[in-house]
Order: sequence, then C-alpha cells, then structure tokens
Amino acid sequence: MSKILIVEDEPKVAAFIKRGLEENNFIAEIAKDGQEGLNQSINEFYNVIILDLNLPLINGLDLCKQIRLVNSKVPIIMLTALGTTEDKIIGFNSGADDYLVKPFEFSELLVRIKALIKRSGNDELISNILKVNDLEMNLDTKVVKRANKKIELTAKEFMLLEFFIRNKDRVLSRATIAEKVWDITFDTGTNVIDVYINFLRRKIDKDFSPKLIHTQVGMGYVLKVENDK
Repeated sequence: MSKILIVEDEPKVAAFIKRGLEENNFIAEIAKDGQEGLNQSINEFYNVIILDLNLPLINGLDLCKQIRLVNSKVPIIMLTALGTTEDKIIGFNSGADDYLVKPFEFSELLVRIKALIKRSGNDELISNILKVNDLEMNLDTKVVKRANKKIELTAKEFMLLEFFIRNKDRVLSRATIAEKVWDITFDTGTNVIDVYINFLRRKIDKDFSPKLIHTQVGMGYVLKVENDK
C-alpha cells in the first residue's frame, strides 16, 4: 500500500481525492495548508505528494521548492486550475514531476500517480518499513523497535500494531478492529480488543514518551503523536 500526501485547502476536493485513493488501496493523508504540508513531507515517508498551488501560509510553488531542499526524489504532482504553458513551465522548474489541471478526471490522476510510483522505484518501500515518531515496524523481518529498542510482539499484537500504524490519526472502533484484525464480528460481551490494546500499550508505550495509543471515550482507540501533558 503506497502512501500519498494531498496538500489541498479545499476540503471537498481533498476528501474526493482521499476517498478515491483509498478505494484503490492507497493510504492517503491530507494537509490543509502549505506549512502543514511541509511538516508532514519532512517527518513522514510518502510515495507521491499532490500539491495545490494556491495554498495558505506557503504557496504550492514555494512548498515544492522547500520539499526539494530536503527530498530530491519524492514524486510531486501539481494539481491546479492554472493551466497555461507558462504556468506548467514554472511548476516544473519549481521541482514538480507532473502537472494536472483542474477540473480533472480522477482516473487520469490515478494513472499518473501509478506511473510516477513505478518510475521512482519506491513503490515497495512504504510497505516494508512503517514509522511513527520513534516507533519502527519492519514488515519483512517482523522486527519492531521503539527508540532503537527491540520490542517482542506476538503475531496478533504485530497485526494490531500494523493496523494502527496504517490508520494513524484515525479513530478505530472496537468493531472495526475486530473485523480487520481478528476477521470476526465484534461481540459486545467480550473484552478481547481491550485486553490486546493493553498488552500493546505495555510494550510500546509504558516505558516511552510520547504515548502513541490513546482512548477516545465512547468511540474507540487512535494511534497518534501528541505532546505529553
């Protein structure tokens, strides 16, 4: 599953792209302004970054240039209503790999994303190593480390943690976890989900900071990075 960053300040457009990508088995994250996009592009690995040009705080052209200062390889697609030849030349000179004019067909965007991933040769990287903060999961060796300390997990704990990482910042209900990790329909009479969450917390959170697994009362659990209070 390749990971895509969508830097777009129009909520409907961002949601449309995110939904389409997830329906095609991509992991998609949204940054709502240029500064947020810059922070995420520096702190996370992405197979492709999709940039709007007219962004708050940092515009798309400047953002593209700043990303290129720290990452010369990640494929960048500019997605904008500015479609003249001059606009495209400026975009490519700023470091973009591709340029798609709004309005656009999602199928065309999808084809371009897949072509860039294939051309860049990094389509497998995100599937092999997953990272959140100082937590690292290697899907090939099945080794999990936090702050470079190896953490021993059972097979089911490993599956649960992988599901959390792939859904970082998303609140996951017990029913969703039961379906996706245990492949069962959630039984409200059992506490197996909570038990395994506690097992995982003891191993990856107890002796480390910041805490990564959080409880959303009445809704479920979420893996996210936030400052300890």
